[in-house]
Amino acid sequence: MAKENLPETIYYSDPLHDEFSTMEIHADHIGKDYRYIRNNGFWGKVAHFFVFRVIATPLAKLYLKIKFRHEIVGKWKLKAYKKNAIFLYGNHTQIIGDALMPAFMVFPRSINVIVHPNNCFIPGIGKYVPLLGGLPLPGDKEAKANFDKAIELRVKQQKPIFIYPEAHLWPYYTGIRPFVSDSFIYPVYYGAPVFCFTNTYHKRGKDKVRIRTYIDGPFFPNFELPGKQAQEDLRNRVYNQMCERASLSDFAKIKYVEKGK
Repeated sequence: MAKENLPETIYYSDPLHDEFSTMEIHADHIGKDYRYIRNNGFWGKVAHFFVFRVIATPLAKLYLKIKFRHEIVGKWKLKAYKKNAIFLYGNHTQIIGDALMPAFMVFPRSINVIVHPNNCFIPGIGKYVPLLGGLPLPGDKEAKANFDKAIELRVKQQKPIFIYPEAHLWPYYTGIRPFVSDSFIYPVYYGAPVFCFTNTYHKRGKDKVRIRTYIDGPFFPNFELPGKQAQEDLRNRVYNQMCERASLSDFAKIKYVEKGK
């Protein structure tokens, strides 16, 4: 697992593009030859079950319990949509935790998480990312076509798809950074329900943190609006709800300060 070596104060200049991950990974290009779907056949499903359920899930539960005393609030809101394809948007504030928490929000359903390509090249575990449901962002037009086909297949299979629209990692950040509406094209295109999940931070003991995840929704696309405007409208409603939940954080492990202020 990645070791945290984080400063008490982080200075930023661009909330849309600054990245503060402590992991140094040299990722290869995700091109047209990258195989997104690897767990459809019999042996693929067996491998997925073994890696995801037998190995990864128990370890993830132990990690989140010990390190964060993690709890989920509002999981019941997803019950009515357990047989639907849904899109879930969350704030990106944990190096390891953000890859683990989705599994417990929709358990026992399998998950699909749109991830940065770097995740596929983490030494020792990167090769298992596809089996764990990771869908790395494509690096060119040909790969984008394969990526979109993978999303389409998961929607047809009525799977949950998790997205971190902030795109860049800000460890332990207690606010919601501005994000673009690009990723909301999928629920608008497929007419799928949207939920958001917001990780809030609370003090536990002297210097430990408790994470509480709030699930909100569903939000539905407004089909009276043109496509791009429907994306923006959906993005705005999700963003506002996440900001409201983020205000419940009462402990900041790291202070974020804009440069020049």
